[in-house]
Amino acid sequence: MRDSRDINNFLDTKRLKGDIHIQPFVEEWLSDEEYGKRFYAWLGSIKLNADLNSVPAEFGRAEFLNSSRKLPEWADRDTLLKGSRFFTRHSGTIMSLLGLLSLPYCYAAADGAMVLYLTERLRDRPAKRLSDTADFIWDVMAPDAFNKEGKGFASCMKIRLTHSLARHYVSRSNSWTEDFGMPVNQEDMAGTNLAFSLIVVRGLRKLGMAVSYEEQQSFMHLWNVVGSLLGLDEDLIPQDGKSATLLENAIRERHFRPSLQGKALTRSLLDHVVGDSSVRLSPQEVYQIVRFLLGDEVADILEVPLISGAEYAPAFLKVAARVPRFDSSNVLVAFRERHAAFLKARN
Repeated sequence: MRDSRDINNFLDTKRLKGDIHIQPFVEEWLSDEEYGKRFYAWLGSIKLNADLNSVPAEFGRAEFLNSSRKLPEWADRDTLLKGSRFFTRHSGTIMSLLGLLSLPYCYAAADGAMVLYLTERLRDRPAKRLSDTADFIWDVMAPDAFNKEGKGFASCMKIRLTHSLARHYVSRSNSWTEDFGMPVNQEDMAGTNLAFSLIVVRGLRKLGMAVSYEEQQSFMHLWNVVGSLLGLDEDLIPQDGKSATLLENAIRERHFRPSLQGKALTRSLLDHVVGDSSVRLSPQEVYQIVRFLLGDEVADILEVPLISGAEYAPAFLKVAARVPRFDSSNVLVAFRERHAAFLKARN
């Protein structure tokens, strides 16, 4: 990661760049209706990583499909397993932080929020968006995510294609201007990756949970691999806590400001959480917890209601966050048990 003196110029260039390895294929896909139908049908049949081993000949020329089932050269299997073990241990709290911290954090970036707003799903169907995002996270955090029986490669490819479709359609919207940069650009992708890695670790620590630097690095290494598979440029993937913090600070200073879109997305999200019968928190408690996690500055940007006299809410969340440790000798069994419990609670 670059020094802070030239990081703005560096990020300015990244703001104009999308995913050069996949976008030409998407344009071809969308320009030919029959070709698109065949590709979409094949894509719908992909469930596991092993399904990617047989790419139909007519799609085989798309290089990203061939590389989508390979880990980056710098990926370390042992560190990935440690990252999965960390996620499994804290999975309940991390999944809660998804809706209470990571997504609102993304909405505070005004230009990035515009893309999310224009795609409508987060605004009009927050339950579906949260469910899809949760499924993706469980897919890529699994101990076997990048084995042939896992789903990590397959899920990353599908999300990468989804991003490219959003890039295609949003750029043609009358509400989009060149001042915003490229939709779903490299800088916004880097910010989102940090929202699900570094910002989650900060959230855990804010809840009073002890997270060692080694645990932080293994969790971030796992998300770095996911980011790479989603098409994130190598020079936007921080390899240590210092460079991750520098990048996060720069993106926040460049883009965090009030926007109608960010506020609307936040209202939709909070309304969904408040209306979810499984949450069992009052609206005042939800608002206070989100404000506690985000901090007042970001919460004010998003107009999260300021609730007085509800200081017990963060204390309640801290107590709920202390889940018992599991037998780390069989992380796959523990992961499957917790995933099953999550799905049961969701349904």
